[in-house]
Amino acid sequence: MVGDRVLVKPKNPNQQTSSGLYLPPAAIEKENVQSGYVIKTGPGFPIPAMTDEVEPWKEVKEEVKYVPLQAQEGDLAVYLSKSGVEVEFKNDKYLILSHSAILMLIREEGLF
Repeated sequence: MVGDRVLVKPKNPNQQTSSGLYLPPAAIEKENVQSGYVIKTGPGFPIPAMTDEVEPWKEVKEEVKYVPLQAQEGDLAVYLSKSGVEVEFKNDKYLILSHSAILMLIREEGLF
């Protein structure tokens, strides 16, 4: 993953209402908020390297540093459904989300 992007595998949503009615897949996909498991995260938000000295004879290396993301592999992410890009890899559906589209993270030890 690149930058502040997060790869999420959507969790199987409830296909049944509390009263016992089965929902069609189109109704489930239209929900504003969905959840899924974080599979991979990018390195974070890039920030430029801070240097105090500017020496004309030194080779200038632009080292990029990153502010790490809060999301970690294995977290359950609650996210805005319309803000992701759906991709298919090896017959599995995934979403690529910006870290800012994630509303809440649920981290449980031993989840996987």
